[in-house]
Amino acid sequence: MAPGQIAFLGSGETSLAGGRIFESLARKIGGPLRIALLETPAGFELNSAQVVGKVGDFMKTRLQNYKLVVDIIPARKKGSAYSPDDPVIVKPLLYANIIFMGPGSPTYAIRHLKDTLAWDVVRARHRLGATLVFASAATISVGAHALPVYEIYKVGQDVHIVDGLNLFADFGLHISFIPHWNNADGGADLDTSRCFIGMDRFAEWCDLLPSDNETIGLDEHTGLIVDFESGLCEVNGVSSVSVVRECDLGMFPSGSTFAISEFGEYHVPHPIDRDIPAHVWDMVVNAPPLEEDKPSDEAIALAEKRQQARVDKDWSKSDKLRDEITALGWTVQDTKEGQKLIKP
Repeated sequence: MAPGQIAFLGSGETSLAGGRIFESLARKIGGPLRIALLETPAGFELNSAQVVGKVGDFMKTRLQNYKLVVDIIPARKKGSAYSPDDPVIVKPLLYANIIFMGPGSPTYAIRHLKDTLAWDVVRARHRLGATLVFASAATISVGAHALPVYEIYKVGQDVHIVDGLNLFADFGLHISFIPHWNNADGGADLDTSRCFIGMDRFAEWCDLLPSDNETIGLDEHTGLIVDFESGLCEVNGVSSVSVVRECDLGMFPSGSTFAISEFGEYHVPHPIDRDIPAHVWDMVVNAPPLEEDKPSDEAIALAEKRQQARVDKDWSKSDKLRDEITALGWTVQDTKEGQKLIKP
């Protein structure tokens, strides 16, 4: 099994460009979608549920042609009642085929996800095929090194680097990410590119990175989809993605594709590897069926009526009952042992 796709958005997760990226990811998955939205990057905000909920509402509208379940994961802070180490809070991640993290603070996300159950489950689910989507602050946090945006341009700290969650270390790659690459909110008076810190301070940050680091700059309303099955990266959106190697810049416009090996020699880790704790793999691989994945009493009753209709050779009634069962989200499968209700 190939790892799932990973999408990175420079901004605009609820914009037209973001919607198109979500649709592209959903088409690849094909079946019913179960989306988990992690609150962690915004966990310090009093309205973190609403911040993430807006993304969930957008997905429900944009992906309404798919069977869609959205779970918000309130894994807000280590050592709290909403801890990323709480198995009950983390549980919906076990079933998600799309996992999203977005707005908030990059350094807060790193502090409260690093070495947690939630982050280990995210990595494990990705290796087993789940799609990951990162936007805004989360895009920065999952890199090898993070840009402490707010600390530099809001608080006034000196330019420095912070160790990130380093997602691509699992693949032997050393990659960092900068969203809002081409931001121009400052107009002619202030350079707010490179995620608001400007080109000069970005050059300082770049000089602090190890020589083997690749920095991916994502323009606003532009995304990058990394597909390990095909070995390719695809640029989507309105602008371009920049690849900075030893502070030298290369650009890939929207619509272009390039090999993942552009970032360096990589390997796909074995799905169940020792770098993720054994108890996490046990939790992920042996997750019990969700209650909603069991047939409802109504579906079971209709199935029993259909079975009797088949005994009576009332094929018209049998077909009608089958259609009613389908409308409840189940498919009837006739076997030698009798009929079974399965999820399509």
